[in-house]
Amino acid sequence: MTKTVLTIDGMMCGMCECHINDEIRKNFAVKKVSSSHAKGTTEIISEEPLDGNKIKEVIAKTGYTLNDIASSAYE
Repeated sequence: MTKTVLTIDGMMCGMCECHINDEIRKNFAVKKVSSSHAKGTTEIISEEPLDGNKIKEVIAKTGYTLNDIASSAYE
C-alpha cells in the first residue's frame, strides 16, 4: 500500500475538496482519498504507487495548482 500526499493551492471550501476527490477517484484505482482545503492537502491511499505525471495532468485540468507530491509506504 502507498500513501500519496498532494499539496494543492486553490481549494476554498468543501465543494473544492469534493471536486478534487472525484477527479482522483475517476482517474486512479484508490482505496481512499480525502482532501482538506484548510490544510491545502489531499491524501490518497492506493495499492500501487500512482503515476506522478498523470496526477499533475488530472489536477491541472481541475483548475487548482499542484505544488508537491510525496509518497510513502502505508500499512
